[in-house]
Amino acid sequence: MEYLMLVGGLFGLFFGGEALVRGSVGIARRLSMSSLLIGLTVVGFGTSTPELLVSLDAALRGVPDIALGNVVGSNIANILLIVGISALIWPIVVSGGTLGRDTAVMLGAAIVLIPFFAMGTLGRVVGGLMFAGLVVYLVIAYRQSRSAPSDPEDQGGMPQTTTNLWGALFWVVAGLAMLMFGARFLVDGAVTIARTFGISEAFIGLTIVAVGTSLPELATSLIAALRKQSEIAIGNIVGSNIFNILGILGLTAIVTPVPVAQRFVTFDLPVMIAVTLVLTVLLRRAEISRVTGGVMLVAYGAYVWAAQ
Repeated sequence: MEYLMLVGGLFGLFFGGEALVRGSVGIARRLSMSSLLIGLTVVGFGTSTPELLVSLDAALRGVPDIALGNVVGSNIANILLIVGISALIWPIVVSGGTLGRDTAVMLGAAIVLIPFFAMGTLGRVVGGLMFAGLVVYLVIAYRQSRSAPSDPEDQGGMPQTTTNLWGALFWVVAGLAMLMFGARFLVDGAVTIARTFGISEAFIGLTIVAVGTSLPELATSLIAALRKQSEIAIGNIVGSNIFNILGILGLTAIVTPVPVAQRFVTFDLPVMIAVTLVLTVLLRRAEISRVTGGVMLVAYGAYVWAAQ
């Protein structure tokens, strides 16, 4: 039964995330937002909603290792697994300064977790500071996007959407409903499996749950890669990682303080910071080749093996 709950939860998260992104992008189009800003914010947040609901549900039900492992594991999977696969499909090429601000925010958000995790608990004050940082980032990104010239050709990597406002709102509501049920089933199944087989809840959160909640990011980036829309593929990942740290951990800590297990301080967080730094350096070089993508996939396999 727990396996059916796990699979059902994954399906709910995937299709719910797709519906939410479809509706959110439709609304953003009506607001005349640029393609890159949509990738960094609307799609980034929409594809991070599964992580939000899973982490909130896990923290409220007393399994903080799944709540933390979900976010940290998702960020690692987003970079090593999803960017790696996307680069194998089509080399990722971005103009040098396009994502400079956003990769700096992504790396800074990862580094700031060091003292917060070292405290042993993410409290409400820390959560509030993190969420406030997200709000500041979004305001700056929106203002800079409004002052930049729009590129009508840069739309190919976006999910297909409806221009009808009511249709877009329907997709948003339907997506949220599927995500809520999917999150509950996924956490239930993951906790039951972990306790049945004696696997740590942190490992389950870092792997199965993290990859499951990253399925919307995978789908969005793969579609963008197949359409050779590098900026959308990578913008989705960068935006999602920022939301995961500042938004999801921030909101979760505001709702309920989250204890931090020592393994996150000594192993998983350093790995997340290291791969975030690697992605930042690769994007400064403006290209992620197929060979690099293959190396990233091997590195992800090594991480999963070492995380046991």
